[in-house]
Amino acid sequence: MLAIYVENLSDLTVIECKGRIVRSEEVFKLRDVVLAQAAARIIALDLSEVKAIGGGGLGMLAFLDRWARDHNIQFKLFSPSRPVVEGLVGNRSILDFEIASFHEMMRIVMHADNRYALAA
Repeated sequence: MLAIYVENLSDLTVIECKGRIVRSEEVFKLRDVVLAQAAARIIALDLSEVKAIGGGGLGMLAFLDRWARDHNIQFKLFSPSRPVVEGLVGNRSILDFEIASFHEMMRIVMHADNRYALAA
């Protein structure tokens, strides 16, 4: 089962995933949530709580990365769990993704938070 939480902060959207991205329904749920964020400038996909990811989930990450590029959206994986990293390495696609460090994410959040405060 996959739980997804979305937080929008100015032009940054953080999508937190918890559980497994293995079955088709979980893969398509992730797709639908990310595609609904087309107004974001940056999408950070927090994968720290993903316990398992299958080939369909890895393929969907590649699709979402391509979709984001096509829409001029920065797509970042944040804090991928060990199963996600192992899947990306095993699939030889880890270098295809931008993986944001904790410090980079804090800079992005602070910048988005400041822009949000100025707009209020």
